[in-house]
Amino acid sequence: MKKLLLMWMTLTLTGCLGMPERVEPVSNFDVNHYLGKWYEIARLDHSFEAGLTHVTAEYTPRDDGGITVRNRGFSASEKQWEEARGKAYFVNSDSEGYLKVSFFGPFYGSYVIFALDDDYRYAFISGPDTDYLWLLARTPTVEQSVIDQFIRMAKERGFDTDRLIFVDQK
Repeated sequence: MKKLLLMWMTLTLTGCLGMPERVEPVSNFDVNHYLGKWYEIARLDHSFEAGLTHVTAEYTPRDDGGITVRNRGFSASEKQWEEARGKAYFVNSDSEGYLKVSFFGPFYGSYVIFALDDDYRYAFISGPDTDYLWLLARTPTVEQSVIDQFIRMAKERGFDTDRLIFVDQK
């Protein structure tokens, strides 16, 4: 019984660390280049972000080798800013864009960077399955060609891009 309980707890706590079948994390990842502020350009919506505009993510180094994550967005219905703080750690190595992120204690979810331009101006992010998808950029807007590339690559990987929400950053 103890072994079964331990196995169940392990699966529960690590079960969200996979990635969609056709998603592969970028290699030659430079975390120091990735740190800083990013603007959310597009996403598949979830309850934890529903209705939020002006969404940003800020990544800073932690003393333990991880990354502090600060997500922030404006809720028009509540007329206030909402913020979530979390922590992230590399799953395999710090040269691969595959991290686990936690906002709630010991529970982690995948954060898979599957596309990133050479200058780290935009990033395409997946979660553990095709229900989680983000386009982040260093600026509040991006060229249409970046959006088109994001949609094409996301469709190729099995994401339902018809459900994308483009975030108001104005």
